[in-house]
Amino acid sequence: MNTEYFIASRVSIKSERTFSVLIVRIAIAGVMLSLAVMMLAIAIIKGFKGEIKEKVRGYTGDVRIFKFDLNNSFELSPFAPSPHTLASLKNDPNVDYFQSYATKPGIITANDEIEGINFKGIDKSFNWNYIKKHLVSGTTIDFSDSVKAIRQIMISQFTANRLKLKTGDDFIMHFVQDPPRRRPFTVVGIYNIGVEEIDKNFVLGDLNLIRRLNNWSPDQVGGIEVRLKDFSKLQESAATIYQNLDVKLRSESVQEYFPAIFTWLSLLDVNTGIVLALMMIVGVINMITALLIIILERTNMIGMLKSFGMSNFSLMKIFLYNALYLVGIGLVLGNILGLGIGFLQYHTHIFKLDQSSYYLAYVPMQIELLDVVILNVATALICLLVLIVPSMLVSRISPLKAIRFK
Repeated sequence: MNTEYFIASRVSIKSERTFSVLIVRIAIAGVMLSLAVMMLAIAIIKGFKGEIKEKVRGYTGDVRIFKFDLNNSFELSPFAPSPHTLASLKNDPNVDYFQSYATKPGIITANDEIEGINFKGIDKSFNWNYIKKHLVSGTTIDFSDSVKAIRQIMISQFTANRLKLKTGDDFIMHFVQDPPRRRPFTVVGIYNIGVEEIDKNFVLGDLNLIRRLNNWSPDQVGGIEVRLKDFSKLQESAATIYQNLDVKLRSESVQEYFPAIFTWLSLLDVNTGIVLALMMIVGVINMITALLIIILERTNMIGMLKSFGMSNFSLMKIFLYNALYLVGIGLVLGNILGLGIGFLQYHTHIFKLDQSSYYLAYVPMQIELLDVVILNVATALICLLVLIVPSMLVSRISPLKAIRFK
């Protein structure tokens, strides 16, 4: 029989506590709250970064290909993709799909309002899966009828609110060129990506309209958007795509296209580290305090066990077992609290955010089993290692003085 464990279980469970009961409860609550906060912090940061990345890359792709020239305007220079370029994209195992596009600046006039915008032209190869997830009203552009498609347009909720437009409304857009051109459009769909840099600056229309306005040939495009299967391999895949391009083309990753957003997301990792460190310190300090008080409360018992011949190491094990029991209770309660709040938010979105400031309308959650396991194991191990030092206090207690201690 493990004598130390037996005594520790009696001390932890069946003993009548006196002044230490409140401290012990506070220590358990500290571990519980620390674990729950750390769990929620990781889930929120991962969820937030994942949602923002998906919003940006869903609209612009992971890598965009365009002509290698000195043009720095929003209107990209035209090029005709060579068979070599198209074949390299089709045969790349990291590429999920790719699609052609072009952009052209314009000015929308509607309901006595004026709004500068970038017209993003797409064709029938465009993947609508992402836009459909964020569709507020209406439908997507119907490319089955080329005559109707060239007048159809999709705008963001931000632009719709600014111009007081709704699905089915008509308006005029003036395209910036020499001489300026004006074209009528009908709003067929309104979407809400939630990223101001996208919602404020772009609308979706037919690529053939840009070809007509710019006198391009039917095979010319402004760029190619590439969607990758694994975003974690972005840098590697972007380098591979660039190496296989024609000499007159260049590529740019979504991180280079939206540097401010991705720099901001990378800074969130620092915040996560600070939160984890602070919460771990809170939990450890609570446990150290509780263990010291438990040792002081059991001074008589320590003296008696020493007089019976028990070693200092065995006494240390008793109090470490006791402390780990309390840590275990705190971990169980922390998992219940953290996972409970996490799953509640994941399924109900009860906690809201200001989308104009945070790009999201609710607090996102990305709970992963590996994160939960690592947090639990790390918390238990750190507490055990840190509690070894205060448990050594028993070696300094004299049996004679301890038995007389009241």
